[in-house]
Amino acid sequence: MHMLKERLQILVDPDQRRRLDEEARRRGISVGAVVRDALDRQLGGVSRERRIRAVERMGRRRAVAFAAPEELEAIVAEEREANVDPRQLGDSGADREH
Repeated sequence: MHMLKERLQILVDPDQRRRLDEEARRRGISVGAVVRDALDRQLGGVSRERRIRAVERMGRRRAVAFAAPEELEAIVAEEREANVDPRQLGDSGADREH
């Protein structure tokens, strides 16, 4: 999940709003989540396959029971470093998946 930092305000017609509300209710998510999902699908985002691979990688990670927050942070950092594809880093590292 990406940290949401940017606010976007748009105007929609009543029918679009009704459809957004219905879809959000149907899926049990917020209207904002419906809009973000539509943006990702229309303009590109993290593909379904990439999300599936991420979940599979998480399932293969070692389990740690009752670890202190500092230990968990260290484990997450270690896993991220071990699983970074150098092609994702680019020149600045800004393209790294969060």
